[in-house]
Order: sequence, then structure tokens, then C-alpha cells
Amino acid sequence: MVDGTADLRLRAVVELAQVLATAQTPQDAAREGARRTRLAMGGSFAAVSAWERETGRLRVLVNDGDLAPGEEAEPADESYSVHDFPEIAEFLHGSWARGGEPHAWVETSEGTGASPGGSSWGRAAALRRRGRGSCVVAPLVLHGRAWGEVYVARSHGEPPFARPDADFATVLAAVIASGIAQTERLAEVQRLAFTDPLTGLGNRRAVDQRLDEALERHRADGTVVSLMVCDLNGLKRVNDRLGHAVGDRLLERFGSLLSLCGAMLPGSLAARLGGDEFCIVAIGSSADEVVRAAGELCMRAAKLDVGEGVACGVASTGDQIGPVRSARRLFRLADAAQYRAKALRSARPVVAGREGPEDPVVHLADSPPPAPPAERRRLRGHLPPD
Repeated sequence: MVDGTADLRLRAVVELAQVLATAQTPQDAAREGARRTRLAMGGSFAAVSAWERETGRLRVLVNDGDLAPGEEAEPADESYSVHDFPEIAEFLHGSWARGGEPHAWVETSEGTGASPGGSSWGRAAALRRRGRGSCVVAPLVLHGRAWGEVYVARSHGEPPFARPDADFATVLAAVIASGIAQTERLAEVQRLAFTDPLTGLGNRRAVDQRLDEALERHRADGTVVSLMVCDLNGLKRVNDRLGHAVGDRLLERFGSLLSLCGAMLPGSLAARLGGDEFCIVAIGSSADEVVRAAGELCMRAAKLDVGEGVACGVASTGDQIGPVRSARRLFRLADAAQYRAKALRSARPVVAGREGPEDPVVHLADSPPPAPPAERRRLRGHLPPD
């Protein structure tokens, strides 16, 4: 019987490791870890929680099994003060901190547990309140630091957990911790792959992916997709005169403005395409809303301490720009509008497919004098080329 139990537990460990190897996010790992640990240990309930040092809270990520009133499978905001669970502090600063190994422990509703700091009245009270008779608490350790815990309980009247169950939970917790660490590394790699390191905005890869997804929606149901392309004026002059450190700060500051104005368009992506080129991809916002956000950006950029404002072009499927079947087509339209804004030294965005009043003109210190009105009208398309 003992050998049979050992074989079942070994199989459960192997299966848990295999499932966690395919998890894509820490939440996926927590979800599978809770469910499979509960089943492997014959529990009626299991939870995976994270210890948030900065707030002193134990935040529940996943509840699995027989949920008590008020418990949710993936709660948005279920957390408990660490003060109610003093064994956590003992675990952090006690035997493990002095060179021991993290190990699970058993608690009962009668308060006869064997936690690192003695029985926890908080655990015992929680067990009684929810109709549970015993639990095993197993620490999750990532990168040598306490990260959280796995909690498995049995209902009142079921055989209580014993020391061998705690030993088994320690092994399962180690496997779960490894799975969570793997998904955190994956999430960080994905974040870096789609993030501009200087500004923290999205990068070109992120833009391409978002545009492809957005245009699929546009083709399916007509969702409006807009692209705002911006070129930061005067960056080379700032780099040459004040140094690249100041130029980098200008890029960071403009990135913050772009993010701020992008917040006017729910669900949008603000990104740096490279060098002094930035963009916003907006999905579902009207063309007029995107143009207003672009106007706000132009106004704020003109007030920066260094640099010479921004040239901004907008292309939106909500305007009369013809069919847009590819991201390349939308980029070409937005780029052309941005080039026109730069040629005109426009203080406002230029919008593909729209004709409006003469744009105000600003003179860039490192540019030739503004073009005469007739030339500006030719650039707008009002006059044919000479």
C-alpha cells in the first residue's frame, strides 16, 4: 500500500511538471498548480497566493475545489494581512534564513498545527469559518526568496493531513515554484521583445502585431483603425549641441507625452518606431478622436524645453482614404501625412484624406525658411507640380 501511494505521488509530480512546462503566464502556472496539488493530495480545496512585501499582504491568485461563500476561483482582490499569519515572518526570518530548507507544515481547525512559529490562530480560525478541518501550507520559493504559498485543505470530518502529506506538499510546491519562475522569465522575454528599452513604449514589433490584429477586426466588422505617426523635430540639433544624454532625455520626455495623449484613446498602443519616429495605433476610436489626441500631442510637444515640436500625420479607416487591406497601406498614408506636416512646418497634425484651412507654420531652427504660400498649397495638392 505504501509503495502504491509512493508510485501515485511520483506520477502526480511528473504530471504536474509536464503541465507547468506548457504554462504561458504565472497565472496559468498558479491555476494548474492549485488544481493538480489538490487532486494529488486528496484535498477538497486549494489556493495559490503571493506574498506582497510592500503592502504586507498575502494576495490570493487562485482558489480551486469546493469554494466557501465569498471565495472566487480567480479573485480580483482577495488578500490577507501578514500580521494575521505570524508564521510567515518566522518562515522568512527563522530556520530557512539561517540555512535550513523551506518545508510545508500542517494546521488544524483545533489549533494543533506545527507551523514554524507554532500553531497559527489565523489559520485555525479560517479553517473553522469555512468548514474545513485541516490544511497543509507549503512555501513557494523563487530565486532564493520567499514568493508565496500553496494551501491545501480538507473538509471537516475528513482525515486530517499528517506529516507525510506536508513532505509531499513540499515537493509539489517546489515544482510549482519552478513553473512560475519559468513563466515569469517568459513574460519578461516577451515584454522585452515588444518594448523600446529607452522609453518603455512599445516597439516596431509590437506595432506590427497590433496593426495586423486590428486590421483583421476592421475587415471582419468595420472597426475603425487609426495610425498616428510622429517625427520629433530637432533631435539631431539637440544631440549635436547638448549631447546625446540630453537627446535621450528628450526622447523619454516625448515618449511620456505620447503615452499621456494615447490615454485619450482607450485600448491604443503608443510606440517608438526607432530614432526620432513614434506612433500611436488606435482601435475603435473615431477618426476625430484620434485627430484631437494628435492635436493635443502637437501642442504639448511644442512646449518642451528642448527640441522643436513634432510633425504629426494621421491616417484612419474612419476617413475617406479608400480601402485599407494591409498595415503597409495605412503606414504609407500616415507617413505621407507626416511628411507633409514636416514640409509645411505645421503646428497641427495633417490628416490623410482631409482638406482643411491653411495650417499654421512654425519655423525650425535647423530648417530652411518656410515655403511661400503657393508652394505650401502645392504640397497640399491644391496646385499641380511645376
